[in-house]
Amino acid sequence: MRIFHRARHRPSATWRQTTDRAFTLIGDGRYEDAGALLVMAADLEPWLSDSWFNLALLHKFRRDWEQARTAGLRAVALLDRQHGAPDWWNLGITATALQDWPLARRAWQAYGLRLPGGAAEGPLELDLGTTPVRLSPDGESEVVWGRRLDPARIEVLSIPLPSSGRRWGEVVLHDGAPHGERVADAVAYPVFDEIELWAPSPVPTWVVLLQAATAADRDALERLVADAGYAAEDWTSSVRLLCRACSESRMAIDDGRTVHHDPHDDGDAFHPGHLSHLSQGSAGSGWLAERECGIAAPAGLVRSLLDRWAAASPATRAYRDLEEVC
Repeated sequence: MRIFHRARHRPSATWRQTTDRAFTLIGDGRYEDAGALLVMAADLEPWLSDSWFNLALLHKFRRDWEQARTAGLRAVALLDRQHGAPDWWNLGITATALQDWPLARRAWQAYGLRLPGGAAEGPLELDLGTTPVRLSPDGESEVVWGRRLDPARIEVLSIPLPSSGRRWGEVVLHDGAPHGERVADAVAYPVFDEIELWAPSPVPTWVVLLQAATAADRDALERLVADAGYAAEDWTSSVRLLCRACSESRMAIDDGRTVHHDPHDDGDAFHPGHLSHLSQGSAGSGWLAERECGIAAPAGLVRSLLDRWAAASPATRAYRDLEEVC
């Protein structure tokens, strides 16, 4: 993390030592002790925007958004350049967390982003495409795909595993610095870390074991659920277990058709399930009829969708062990 990003003002050696010690404590999770040191640093150099930027960062780590806004506003008031300062980006995240939309717009524009015109009262409505997001980065983390609503919010489009505690359709607040990349169709997408849940989803997550004789049978269920306005995902082919170093590096997306095995993938092709995965292409070891599938749909609809899917081809389709997991 870069702390000293101004060239014009040179803080004192005591300020530097105090700030360095504070960020060491932050790395150890000792936020209260770090906060005392950063307050001391701000007392030493109250004219330095870095003093308030660092305090705003600490409050963001603690999810104390009101304090983060106060410190962030002091930081940007002391800036010595117009555009591109991380102080503005951090303030944009804070304003989004607080749903302070006028301030969020001001922050993104001051950073240098071009925003569409219109009312400044409601949430930003931008078309920023899809990108991966790492859910629950401090716990059972999982990288899923989502739709970027604005520079700080992503709507989850994948069906997360229950261990992440997240659901399809939820909106998460995310940080600005990417950790890793995912490559799909020769395009690299940055992976952003979730900060916190911004808007929950009422749609529960189900897991079910399918008997799908072919990939076309599996695809038929995904289409049927999507046509109903919800989602189904074949976890047997879409989930890879990776070490942290690999997850935060540049990784190719598994399309379910190309044969490959990642050196840190803990999966096993002969034991289907979301904790065991090996990609299988047409030249691989063959299609596995038993698939573990995640479904995001209301309780009153999920079984009827599965029944319709199985009834359309009873010789090649069946399901069992339907369970709500999140």
